[in-house]
Amino acid sequence: MSTTTATTTNALQHTENQVDPDAKTGPRRRVKRKTWQTVIWFVVLLALTAVVLYPLVWLLMSTFKPNAEFGQNQSLIPNAPTLDNYAKVMEGIAGVPMWRFFANSLLIAAGSVIGTVLSSALAAYAFARIQFKGLGVFFAAMIGTLLLPFHVVIIPQYIIFNRLDMVDTFWPLLLPKFLATEAFFVFLLVQFIRQMPRDMDEAARIDGAGHVRIFWSIILPLIKPALITCAIFAFIWAWNDFLGPLLYLTSPENYPLPIALRLYNDQTSTSDYGATVTASFIALVPVLLFFLVFQRFLVDGVATQGLKG
Repeated sequence: MSTTTATTTNALQHTENQVDPDAKTGPRRRVKRKTWQTVIWFVVLLALTAVVLYPLVWLLMSTFKPNAEFGQNQSLIPNAPTLDNYAKVMEGIAGVPMWRFFANSLLIAAGSVIGTVLSSALAAYAFARIQFKGLGVFFAAMIGTLLLPFHVVIIPQYIIFNRLDMVDTFWPLLLPKFLATEAFFVFLLVQFIRQMPRDMDEAARIDGAGHVRIFWSIILPLIKPALITCAIFAFIWAWNDFLGPLLYLTSPENYPLPIALRLYNDQTSTSDYGATVTASFIALVPVLLFFLVFQRFLVDGVATQGLKG
């Protein structure tokens, strides 16, 4: 018995001697980056930031330039700063005030966001959670529409809306958004929902919940980052859309901002560059604010794409 105890004691002592001596000293100290490396990285990032922000700064400073300086003053700072461009833009053009163009763009963008998010979420839930005949065929057909150029369907769509007497109204721009025609957003939400475990769905179904209750109470709260991502892109695309309003809207009082910008260059033989630049900057501000407010949700939506529930 004493021989066995002595052998065990010697083995434990031998094991302790084999332990890495660095382990007794605690966690290793982090290696500090050298000062010159930090300076280089700071300079590089500062240069990249300047390159990215320069067009926006140029646009802002150009709103204070009179028309005479366009094409002559190549510097960033105007020689004779003026606020006449803002006053001219606020007065409007073609007998329509600027706020009317702004309101039209806001209506189209807000309607597009609501319709796109709602219809895409419903379609994505159906593809991801409901088993029905032809599921694979319908899903493949929807993905195939991503390969179909928009110009192919312009004429058929215009003929349909013209026969429905919807030309020169906002319906051709808003109605398709409520019919889940944006396959990109549907595909994004389908992939997001498929990553979620079905345990919660099955538990809710045992408690008597149907598809509507499961979708509203369980799926929607969990896919909030993806919905915000879809809302951001839908807002930006609808706000900057030029071709759609150009096709379907004919009255100046129905024009959104992208179409109104064209009027400043078509009203006379000479373009009003000051008013055009100022109107462009005003049209850009809502997009920047919308993105800055919801950018953290956009990052969350991208970051959670690779997580499994």
